[in-house]
Amino acid sequence: MKYRAKTLFATYFLSFVAFAANAIAAIATIAAETFSIKGTSGIVLKAEALAEFNSPWAMTFLPSGNLLVTTKPGKLWLVSPNGNKHFVSGLPDISVGGQGGLGDVVLHPDFATNKLVYLSMVQAHSENGARGAVVVRARLNLNPSPELSDFETIWTQLPKRMRGGHFSHRIAFGPKGSQQEGKLFITSGDRQEQSLAQRWDMALGKIIRLNDDGTQPPDNPFQQNGELAKSYWTIGHRNLLGIAFDSENRLWSHEMGPRHGDELNLIEPGQNYGWPVVSNGDQYSGVEIPDHDTRTDFASPKAYWVPSIAPSGLVIYSGEGFPQWTGDVFIGGLVSRALIRVELNGTEAAEVERFEWGKRIREVEQGPNGLLWVLEDRDGGRLIKLSPAG
Repeated sequence: MKYRAKTLFATYFLSFVAFAANAIAAIATIAAETFSIKGTSGIVLKAEALAEFNSPWAMTFLPSGNLLVTTKPGKLWLVSPNGNKHFVSGLPDISVGGQGGLGDVVLHPDFATNKLVYLSMVQAHSENGARGAVVVRARLNLNPSPELSDFETIWTQLPKRMRGGHFSHRIAFGPKGSQQEGKLFITSGDRQEQSLAQRWDMALGKIIRLNDDGTQPPDNPFQQNGELAKSYWTIGHRNLLGIAFDSENRLWSHEMGPRHGDELNLIEPGQNYGWPVVSNGDQYSGVEIPDHDTRTDFASPKAYWVPSIAPSGLVIYSGEGFPQWTGDVFIGGLVSRALIRVELNGTEAAEVERFEWGKRIREVEQGPNGLLWVLEDRDGGRLIKLSPAG
């Protein structure tokens, strides 16, 4: 009887665990919703809302077609193409607050063999609570359940500051076959302290270039400006929430202006992009800032926005789902509540279309079959797949 009781208990316990796991999965998914979005040029897209999250921030696709999705409050999810979600365990401590938390996620170019994933996040100083971004890499194990292990810190945003915003911490790898193959690019915001973007002794308001293990390439352009500056690729930036390479291996990034004057920049090594000395926007107080055309020694944006779109997320399209858009830039808009299409003509850029459905867009990526995927911002932010209507 004792043996039978133990067996029954074990059976009921395992059944309960399985039920609880399924219940969690059920809570984490939503009923698929399909709707249409019409662009300003008249193009209609089919939109499928597949899952929702608490303040989603970034996503990337695995070779299997599954996604990794980060949320600012510090959770990482493995998501199937139909929206089923599984929690990925093993993340280190993350400082959540203000604009900070868990950030970007990208795969190592050789992920298929090494299983390495790169994540950005905000961490706090153990003594004074000052905060800064870090980029870590870890190994993704999918069996028996999704888990990260073997963590290494690749980069630390220095110095840590008390302010709660403009961490930026977007990540991109140089394309295979290019001069930047294997190089890791990281955006580092000005931490809302403006003038730090022009200082050599602070890795703030900069784009960072590293080897995939975090070491500094000896051909970075600022070798004579101090030890920290040896990691800089460009300087004079504000809050960079999108970075991507085009088909010609040119690097592009966008950044939020102050009150307005958001920028799309062609990123070239050794350039100074002028913040806070110049901007095509004004301070929130209304104080004017000299425009870029007043200082030809600073690199000017290829496109800018007044009023603000508050750009977040960036992909340069190269798929088969929308062949007419090959080479176009897609940017998520927070304030503009739109997915914005920008046409590139060599090194020139101009907005040509917006797709709006009343939601703040945090992230945009190109997925399997060349479809576009977006993440809406804030609590209840949905994962949406966009495909040609009809």
